[in-house]
Amino acid sequence: NRIIIRMHKSIMMKILVMHSFLNNIENRWPKKLADVNYKIIIDADSSPVIDEKVHIALRHHIEVILVKDYAHYSSKIYGSDVRSIYVDTSSDSADYKILSLVDKGDIVITGDYGLASIVINKALVMHHTGFIYTQSNLDALLITRYINHESRKMNKRIKGPAKFTTSDRTKFKTTLEQIITSPNY
Repeated sequence: NRIIIRMHKSIMMKILVMHSFLNNIENRWPKKLADVNYKIIIDADSSPVIDEKVHIALRHHIEVILVKDYAHYSSKIYGSDVRSIYVDTSSDSADYKILSLVDKGDIVITGDYGLASIVINKALVMHHTGFIYTQSNLDALLITRYINHESRKMNKRIKGPAKFTTSDRTKFKTTLEQIITSPNY
């Protein structure tokens, strides 16, 4: 048991060092979104709040980019300020596309901690439940994800995410609206 714990600590330290190196430790989110020409990029493969995101963004005349793989094709047309970009169904294709699209000051909405940790220095990153990712909470989330991954490899049952609720939907809409309308968020 002690050997496994030491291995986990060693691996977690390596993850933290790599994560800090990739993200240059500090979050450089601009103080005033209103002064920045930005867009909202959505990891749309599994997002339950696409319609809400698009509705809020269009009301404020903000460009929206939906990135999803071909397995999630939709013929739904949202309007001229909304682009749907389809990528290959291979692993992480949507993440790589989002990474290539994101500019300083953008808003990225994803449930993927790995993607969030990579784009956090360029963009404000939020989860579809309204949770805003920061450097400090991402470190904890990535460590938890790694420990859960290792536990699953040892055939231990790990509880999945909680069911998406109406309260989550409301919190998301409120948070996104605050980000867009607040010059000092």
